[in-house]
Amino acid sequence: MSEPLGFLITWTTYGTWLPGDRRGWVTEKESGIQAPNPRRETAARRKLVSPPFILNEDQRRIAEATIRRHCEIRGWHLHAVNVRSNHVHIVVSADVAPETIMEQFKAWCSRRLSEASPHHPNAGPPPKWWTEHGSTKWINDEAYLTNAIRYVLEQQ
Repeated sequence: MSEPLGFLITWTTYGTWLPGDRRGWVTEKESGIQAPNPRRETAARRKLVSPPFILNEDQRRIAEATIRRHCEIRGWHLHAVNVRSNHVHIVVSADVAPETIMEQFKAWCSRRLSEASPHHPNAGPPPKWWTEHGSTKWINDEAYLTNAIRYVLEQQ
């Protein structure tokens, strides 16, 4: 198999898209979008360790700037980025595994968001910004690359 042209990487903010969600959801154990499952969603909600997190406009700008800067530093080609209130989509080309790319983006975005967040030391831990993992799709042809970029930039 040839090297991928890029990756479509997506992750959500903490607690905003749970297993069982009415919008559909994914699991590593089964392929495709799973049907809504209110019981599973309720069970997942009970396991949350902090409230669901929604990014405001300033936080969205910080996350996007961090992703752009990290690509510059690493020499990765950023084709498209869209930081939404409850999820992030990125199309990027790099010579490392997409899981590593996602982990680095999430770690650096978390750091920058925490630095910018007015947090009182007695208020408990800072917010949990992101879900545990996310989605990493390999892009192996030009048509998929074009469609992924269009999706991230125009259909969000």
